[in-house]
Amino acid sequence: MSKDFPLPDDLPVPEDDGAADHLQGMEMPVVSLESTDGTVVDLRALPPRTVVYVYPLTGRPDRDVIPEGWDDVPGARGCTPESRGFRARYDELRDEGIGEVFGLSTQSTAYQREARDRLDLPFEMLSDADRALASALELPTFTIEGDEYLKRLTLVVTDGRVERVFYPIFPPDEHASDVLEWVSGASR
Repeated sequence: MSKDFPLPDDLPVPEDDGAADHLQGMEMPVVSLESTDGTVVDLRALPPRTVVYVYPLTGRPDRDVIPEGWDDVPGARGCTPESRGFRARYDELRDEGIGEVFGLSTQSTAYQREARDRLDLPFEMLSDADRALASALELPTFTIEGDEYLKRLTLVVTDGRVERVFYPIFPPDEHASDVLEWVSGASR
């Protein structure tokens, strides 16, 4: 549970609307994204087994950036707690054969860098601000206050293909444990 962005008890639970069904087995597109460490990551050349968790928007304690009605959108709330969950499970995921973990949103690299540093994440974030990956993979989205956001989902990419899709995700603060459980079973 996050101290600066706690999850309310009455969050609406997202339902599987089928918007991610097409992703299983897809080849990663020819897309490169800027990373919070200043490098450009070629999504076709990811480490042999990579976790990419997609999230809509991280908040910041020093700014009011969360749109009005955010908590009413199923699956929107929880990006900071989800990132902290992946931080807590990072070493275990690596021990189970995950080559790398990346968080991904449409926020700028500078914005993501602040979150990475503040949350002390041992992995990098990828910015899809131009929506190149979102468009190529037709990632599910939602709109609030006229702005479009990516819906929360996680891809396990193996040898350039989407091996596993987690969608919808709830609760987000426990999701990294779900991914670890699946990876642990799949690697045996």
